[in-house]
Amino acid sequence: MAPSFDWWSKDKLRGTPVIVKMENPNWSISEISSPDDGVSDDFGGVRKGGREKNAKQITWVLLLKAHRAAGCLAYLASAGFHLASAVRRRVSSGRTDADESPALRRRFYSFIKVFLWLSIFLLAFEIAAYLKGWHIRAPDLHSISLPSSFGFRSLFAAIYSGWVRFRAEYIAPPLQFLANACVILFLIQSADRFILCLGCFWIRFKRIKPVANSTSKDVEMGDYFPMVLIQMPMCNEREVYQQSIAAVCNLDWPSSNMLIQVLDDSSDPTTQSLIKEEVEKWAHTGVRIVYRHRVIRDGYKAGNMKSAMNCSYVKDYEFVAIFDADFQPTPDFLKRTVPHFQGNDELALVQARWSFVNKDENLLTRLQNINLCFHFEVEQQVNGVFINFFGFNGTAGVWRIKALEDAGGWLERTTVEDMDIAVRAHLKGWKFIFLNDVECQCELPESYEAYRKQQHRWHSGPMQLFRLCLSDIIGSKIAMWKKANLIFLFFLLRKLILPFYSFTLFCIILPMTMFVPEAELPAWVVCYIPATMSFLNILPAPRSFPFIVPYLLFENTMSVTKFNAMISGLFQLGSAYEWVVTKKSGRSSEGDLLSLVEKEPKHHRGGSAPDFNSITKEVVNQPRKEPKKKHNRIYRKELALAFLLLTAAARSLLSAQGIHFYFLLFQGVSFLVVGLDLIGEQIE
Repeated sequence: MAPSFDWWSKDKLRGTPVIVKMENPNWSISEISSPDDGVSDDFGGVRKGGREKNAKQITWVLLLKAHRAAGCLAYLASAGFHLASAVRRRVSSGRTDADESPALRRRFYSFIKVFLWLSIFLLAFEIAAYLKGWHIRAPDLHSISLPSSFGFRSLFAAIYSGWVRFRAEYIAPPLQFLANACVILFLIQSADRFILCLGCFWIRFKRIKPVANSTSKDVEMGDYFPMVLIQMPMCNEREVYQQSIAAVCNLDWPSSNMLIQVLDDSSDPTTQSLIKEEVEKWAHTGVRIVYRHRVIRDGYKAGNMKSAMNCSYVKDYEFVAIFDADFQPTPDFLKRTVPHFQGNDELALVQARWSFVNKDENLLTRLQNINLCFHFEVEQQVNGVFINFFGFNGTAGVWRIKALEDAGGWLERTTVEDMDIAVRAHLKGWKFIFLNDVECQCELPESYEAYRKQQHRWHSGPMQLFRLCLSDIIGSKIAMWKKANLIFLFFLLRKLILPFYSFTLFCIILPMTMFVPEAELPAWVVCYIPATMSFLNILPAPRSFPFIVPYLLFENTMSVTKFNAMISGLFQLGSAYEWVVTKKSGRSSEGDLLSLVEKEPKHHRGGSAPDFNSITKEVVNQPRKEPKKKHNRIYRKELALAFLLLTAAARSLLSAQGIHFYFLLFQGVSFLVVGLDLIGEQIE
């Protein structure tokens, strides 16, 4: 039968017209239905309004998709190029975290390269076995026929089978035991965190808050204005001293009932003269303020305040308020804290909450804000309401001087003198109050180096203190449940177990289980519970929800520093007693003074008000200093762990472990970013 050519004489089917809008970078396609377009129905007729695809339309769609894909690839390539350039510049000009000589720095880079090549070799070994179909575990060895002929292949098979048996018999059991132990600790700590959140919810639901026996009206009438000593310890902090002294001098309290001690431990003569000049300027306005500088600077901050408390005039004061160099209390701070002491003779401390002037400065400050918001609103508030005890934060608090003396005063035996005095006061039966609605502004460290040193001090000090005061806790006369709370919750669980399991479980055990698949970590340990805990941590700072994933990754990254600090403090290693003043940027100096002018605070009772307008003009008109040369640092531990995690992520692909792969990949990138000091501001 001859072929029919009727199709030539028929009208051609017209495809759907396509309008292409050439609007870079977003392409759009509009299809216009033609009344002549149609498709056949089930009865052989033509249904109007139908559309058919033709080759021309498909070509256009494919071209548009290809262009969009090319645009995405170009964007990714550009971003990768810029990131690689930044990494190259930082690696070539960076310093290691130990300030080694150039020779040591070259050896450090060589070590990193050797470590990387070794990881790649182990990964290549596993890939070769996987491609040969030998991706097996010990129980499967009897059912797998490996080559038995003499030669390279049989040698490789023997090595691989021996490796599988060795890891199954000698590595997997202790690794699985350690993993199970860390999981149990992880669950206990998660339960503690969940109970604290329930306590915070109950406080909000019941609207529980400490109430002062004397109302603000009584204070305004002059019924309760006890003698208050204010201490401002500082050391080489020329960026922030001016606005902090101004804020403290502006406190609304009778001048005759308040004395300000500026305790300057600065070693820089220029900074000393600047602070002394600032104190003298405020003294001329009628503020009772004195400048103290120690010649022998022993004991760091604790030694500084201990020396100041030995002054003869301190016996005339009932309370002492403490503000670090970057803290700026509001004028009504004393009026909202001191009245809680009236009629409450067992009360030793009233602690206010911190707020941060630079919490949105960069990603690092945002992540710190999440941690500290949870610390104050959940941990401090819950412990203050239910057990009347928490760790003193070292600043933004008012102490009863009698309680300080009863607890033994300031001691220089640890780097956490604030926690030390709080524990000793608690053992003497004194009570604490936390005011979540009274805030004192301060500054977060903006560089990773400053934050890292701060966290090292905060996590090594509690372990020093635990070693020193364990016998005192056991022999004290407080209730048994208070002793158990101090030992097991306050010290062991929150100060020792938390950094231990966080580092061991997610930075060591998890990547090792990729190379030893006989030991396993379930997906809920890797993903679901950490995500839930991060969600609970971020609840007090709801504006930070977009940063929940970076927060989870960064907390695991910081576990290296916290674990190292915990070990050094527990075993009294060399860096345990290292005290480095947290670097301040002073970004808010000018803005804070301007805000003080706008608020127009009330004059001091019995004193003259300071002239903020002239001070503001001086600050604004000060000549701009030439910016100092900044540099970054290279952190060896973080980089080594980054390579380990990324290698383990590649190894996890052979086991088709999706969640483990993504966690290891992103955690490895997080370690890499921190190791190259790509987070936060650079250091001067």
